[in-house]
Amino acid sequence: MSRYYKVLQTQRFDDYRYYHQSRINQTLHLISAVIFLVCYALLFKDPAMAGLVGWLAMLTRQTGHFFFEPNGYDHVNDVTNDYKEAVKVGYNQTRKIALLTVWGLVPVALFAFPTLFGLFAEPAGRMDFVRHVGVLWLAVGIGGGLFRVIQLFATQDVSTGLIWAFKVLTDPFHNIALYWKSPLALLRGELIDPTIKDAAHWGAAEDVEADEAAHLT
Repeated sequence: MSRYYKVLQTQRFDDYRYYHQSRINQTLHLISAVIFLVCYALLFKDPAMAGLVGWLAMLTRQTGHFFFEPNGYDHVNDVTNDYKEAVKVGYNQTRKIALLTVWGLVPVALFAFPTLFGLFAEPAGRMDFVRHVGVLWLAVGIGGGLFRVIQLFATQDVSTGLIWAFKVLTDPFHNIALYWKSPLALLRGELIDPTIKDAAHWGAAEDVEADEAAHLT
């Protein structure tokens, strides 16, 4: 278990240093994490609402990545953006665009085919339509995660896929613990996190063997 924990810590650290340098992005991730916890609470009580809330959290999170995170050469880590995208284990920008495209097409498909070929009852009003969208958005989110896990099983190994899945599911809790001070730093005018290179607080991440955990994000 110690080895898997170290790999998980390295995945988290690489995610932090490569993709969360902006204090605005960190703050949006903090907001997104809180919204995701609401989604978790709703998941078994009201799946349709959980789907709507979950994608609100996802859009908040991805706004930080696409609009506020530096996309050019990464001088902090001395790597190109293309390199970071190539070694990204989870959803890099290309994969995110594909996933968000599917997400955006869901209401279009339901508008064109209200029952989605018999999957749903004919919506009696606007709220029924919205709830059907929520159910499909939840399916897209879960399906997107499972699809990437299976890809990692096939292209890397089972442990990499499972560790990444665990990381994604626990990211809201970890993001709150990691970024709760980011809004205060942002109010001080600090746009880029100056502690990116300081890995001391990541503990076990420093001890992972390079061939097991290099650039796992």
